[in-house]
Amino acid sequence: MADEIAVREMRLEDIDGIMEIEHGSFATPWTKQDLIGELSNTAARYFVALEGEKVVAYAGTWLIIDEGHITNVAVHPDWRGRGCGTRVLYALIQAAIDVGVQYMTLEVRVSNEPALALYKNFGFKKAGLRKKYYEDNGEDAHIMVNDRLPQGLERVRKAHPELAALTGETE
Repeated sequence: MADEIAVREMRLEDIDGIMEIEHGSFATPWTKQDLIGELSNTAARYFVALEGEKVVAYAGTWLIIDEGHITNVAVHPDWRGRGCGTRVLYALIQAAIDVGVQYMTLEVRVSNEPALALYKNFGFKKAGLRKKYYEDNGEDAHIMVNDRLPQGLERVRKAHPELAALTGETE
C-alpha cells in the first residue's frame, strides 16, 4: 500500500479529479452536478485518496440514522491494485461507525471481481440480487450487507496497520 497516499473528506476542488475517475470507471458516470450536489447533501459523506494533489480514488455513502448505503467506490485506472480503494473505504466505514451507523449496504456488478473481493475483505456479504440493475448493459447487481462493521474494519486494520493513521487510531 502506497504510504504517500493521503485520505480526507471530499471538497469542491476535488470534483474534476473525481470526474476523471468516473469517466475512466463507469459506463454511465455521475455528472459534475451530481457530485457537487452531494457536497450539500447532509446525509452524504465522501472521501478522496490523494497522491500529492491528484485524486486517485474516492468513496461515498449516505448515512441515515443507523444505516449507511455506499453509493460509490472508484479508483483511477492508473492507480488500481495499490490499496487506494481499501484506504477510502476504510475511512468511509470508520466515519460511519463514528456517527453510530450499525450496518451498511451497497450494490455491485456481479462481474466486478476486484470490488467483490474488496467488500468481502471488509466483511460485506451477498444478501440478494437486483436483476438487470445496470442500465448500460442490463447486468445484475449483488446486494451486499455488512452488519458487523467494527469487526470488518478490525480485520482490514490487522492486515494493513498503516490504515490506523488515517483515522487517528493508535496501532
